Amino acid sequence: MLIDQSAYNNRWRQVSPAAKAVFCLCGISAAFLAGRPGMSGTVAFVIALITIIGAGIPVSRYLRAIAPALLFLGLSTLTLLVSFDSSGITFTGAGRDQAAQLCGRAAASVTALLFVALTTPMTEILSLLRKLKLPDLLLDMAVIGYRMLFVFSDAVQQIRTAQSARLGYANYRHSLRALGQLVAAVTLQVWQRAAALDLAASARCNDGSLRFLTPVYGHARRDLAVSLCAGAGLIMIALLPV
Repeated sequence: MLIDQSAYNNRWRQVSPAAKAVFCLCGISAAFLAGRPGMSGTVAFVIALITIIGAGIPVSRYLRAIAPALLFLGLSTLTLLVSFDSSGITFTGAGRDQAAQLCGRAAASVTALLFVALTTPMTEILSLLRKLKLPDLLLDMAVIGYRMLFVFSDAVQQIRTAQSARLGYANYRHSLRALGQLVAAVTLQVWQRAAALDLAASARCNDGSLRFLTPVYGHARRDLAVSLCAGAGLIMIALLPV
């Protein structure tokens, strides 16, 4: 929900998705071309600044969106810092360097992907992927999965509100019981709504791919040129001498 709200309410909403995708690819390329962790970290910082200042994404919202990815990244890199041998757990310099390099590249890649996600609605991303000749079946599965996220969220909110109104979370014991009932009810509702969605599509004789209306971008070439220049700047930052 947080990412979807930002995608529809930012300064670069009308910028061509192709231009944003080019900048994202340049950011990922810069992350892997960086010769040292400091350069890849700089690339990540620059992309984050562009997203916050350029697209107008609030800092608090950006931090909330990137926090799960950074937490997962931090836990993953911990495994590279230690080694197990007969003497027990030891910290190695090689593991530290490898972890720093991996963390920097991953952080830059995450910020590049988050740039697209926070500035471009999902329907426009899927339309761009369709123009790039990705399989229709894969895109249709992505559309249905995206739609079911909102169905799932709506079902959880409705059931939780009803449980709270009946003091279902009044104490620890009631909370555990309410949580179990919530999981069971949500599973059943999502299953039923998914079946209803399939039935509705079959009733309309829908045997083709799912399509969306996409806006016309009046400055697509200009946007693409600007994104290429900005992406080239990122790559130059990554290739700065050590």
